[in-house]
Amino acid sequence: MKKLWIFILFTLFLAACGQKELEDPVDWETGSFEATTHDNESFSMESMEGKVWIADFVFTSCNTVCPPMTRNMAQLQDKMEEEGVDVEFVSFSIDPTVDDPKTLQSFGKEQGADFSNWTFVTGYDQQTIESFAKESFHIIVDKPEGQEQVTHGTQFFLVDEKGTIKKYYDGVQDVPYEKIVEDAKIVKN
Repeated sequence: MKKLWIFILFTLFLAACGQKELEDPVDWETGSFEATTHDNESFSMESMEGKVWIADFVFTSCNTVCPPMTRNMAQLQDKMEEEGVDVEFVSFSIDPTVDDPKTLQSFGKEQGADFSNWTFVTGYDQQTIESFAKESFHIIVDKPEGQEQVTHGTQFFLVDEKGTIKKYYDGVQDVPYEKIVEDAKIVKN
């Protein structure tokens, strides 16, 4: 009986000392992707290896959710900095024929982006970003022919150092800033 109690206490001790884990990670692989940054430099998924990052999908001529999403991402960026969590931010343009690097830089600046660890990317065709969003991030991106607006998901995605999407969160309303910061800390450990 004494051995049983020692075993139980030892197990509880190990559990208490254990590292926190993410609740229900999705574990989606991002796959490969190449683009051009808002600074007109090359970007690839390989350049994100070894970094924890937050991603979203936006376009600069959006007349609904993209400006508030980008401002929310800027708030998240501030909160990560306040908490000392070293993460990168990546915003994928889902209207690459309109969103050239200069336009993306202007848009990011207007919405409060700090470009020291936030990259806006473009430089691919519409089909490429639609396929990448669907296959890697499991969201719809669709720009119907002849339309100016793009239908798309409004989530923020937490990606680990290996390029695996771990979690996603609402990026428009009731953004769970504290939860995203907490989850990023877990992923970084």
